[in-house]
Amino acid sequence: MQSNTVSVDHTRSPPSIQYAPSFNVAVPFIDRHLDEGRADEIAIRTVTGQVTYAQLAARVNRCGNVLHSMGIAAGERMLMIVKDCPEFFYLFWGAIKAGVVPVPVNTLLGAADYQYMIADSGCALVVYSAEYAHMVEPALAAARPKPTSPTSLASPIALQVEGGDADVLSRMQSASVDLEPALAAPDDDCFWLYSSGSTGRPKGAVHRQRDMVVTCVRYAVGVLGMTAADVCFSAAKLFFAYGLGNGMTFPLWVGGTALLTDQRPTPDVTFDLIERFRPTLYFGVPTLYAAQLLALEKKQRDCSSLRACVSAGEALPAEVFRRWQEHTGLTILDGIGSTELLHIFISNRLDDYKPGTSGRLVPGYDAKIVDDRGSPVPQTDIGRLLIKGQSGAACYWNNPDKTAETMLGEWINTGDTYSQAEDGYFIYCGRADDMLKVSGQWVSPAEVEGILFQHPAVLEAAIVGWEDDNKLVKPKAFVVLKEGQVASDALATELRIFVKERTLPHKYPRWVEFVPDLPKTATGKIQRYRLRAG
Repeated sequence: MQSNTVSVDHTRSPPSIQYAPSFNVAVPFIDRHLDEGRADEIAIRTVTGQVTYAQLAARVNRCGNVLHSMGIAAGERMLMIVKDCPEFFYLFWGAIKAGVVPVPVNTLLGAADYQYMIADSGCALVVYSAEYAHMVEPALAAARPKPTSPTSLASPIALQVEGGDADVLSRMQSASVDLEPALAAPDDDCFWLYSSGSTGRPKGAVHRQRDMVVTCVRYAVGVLGMTAADVCFSAAKLFFAYGLGNGMTFPLWVGGTALLTDQRPTPDVTFDLIERFRPTLYFGVPTLYAAQLLALEKKQRDCSSLRACVSAGEALPAEVFRRWQEHTGLTILDGIGSTELLHIFISNRLDDYKPGTSGRLVPGYDAKIVDDRGSPVPQTDIGRLLIKGQSGAACYWNNPDKTAETMLGEWINTGDTYSQAEDGYFIYCGRADDMLKVSGQWVSPAEVEGILFQHPAVLEAAIVGWEDDNKLVKPKAFVVLKEGQVASDALATELRIFVKERTLPHKYPRWVEFVPDLPKTATGKIQRYRLRAG
């Protein structure tokens, strides 16, 4: 096998993947398309223009050469605080091809968060879109070493993508379009992603050269059946694992097209883009699907170009699935993935789905549900979900304790609790930290939230543990009402009774608090720990 190549044997189930010993993953994702005759095909489409595969390859090389010219060495980190735009692709793949490790991070954070990530990553370069300068530049100033600490790490170089002094785009204009891929192996460090912080401070998951190939083969092709004819539109942004696959690696792997926008994904924005650009695959999160359904009740939109919709980030309520299918005729494929495993590893399929579940294992991954001692639980019992698959992160950067808790040899502790029904479907019960034990019995927040969602007044709900006067933990509901609904004691009583009539008595919320919104990560995950804090 030639260097930098990968071969996939689709005659086996699941398909086997073979890598050349010398393997820089930028080659099969970027350069391969020129050899396969796609130079003039559209790789990226935005509201203002498009980028062909030939243009993408040239700009990736230019960007890699810019990094070389700045003295960024192989193995050093480049922190990316970059909006969804073609330059994100150039920077990410240019870094990998040059041997630099790109670290895309959440663009919705504050200066203190960026200061932490700059220090934690030890990055040599921070690249940022001009829109985020007001948060990034104070973080850079705070991260500079004190004059009294000569042993401190040097400050990272700071560089704007555009609109700055000698920014990335202007430097690229004079850079060479030729770039030899840096030597690498399939198991070498390639890029990092910081966890979303749904349970506390983010951790840097270190991913390898092979990991993006695995998710593309296993999920994009194996589950979604993606081809070069597909146009992918991900409302979920590129800076986290789910969006990185949907909006970049999946279309690049099959030679398709990525539809990008830097706008906030409101219902109107997403529907407008779907109607204008006619994507074939749409990737959202449950919160957005719920908001889009409210919009569809007021005005029907044309989603006829779509052949499938995908959801992840939080469990998709069965009621959202049902109503989406009723309004659009489309099936939402709910699944579960993680930053540590890069993308979805349990999923529903177009020909095999069950509303209210995460579906079945993606071929190529293994799962087991275990108790607190690590022993498998009986089928249908609730336990911690462990996953084994070749897209798993090698470790958390600079965090051996959390690495030891999560990376258990070949297995990764997802931090989620699950049960597996007798028919084989996996049922999400909640984050391990969010599970409640009430009257000696487990209560799944996801189950109770799903029931609340069936009530016509409820837009969103979150269940957390709350102590009563006797210091015993009982469920409490935080509820966001639909537009036009009025919070009242009578409605709170109605919601408590509504749940009590549909599940076991110990599971109903003893308190209902109406709130204008729920605290969430940028990936749409509810931060229940903030609700518990009061």
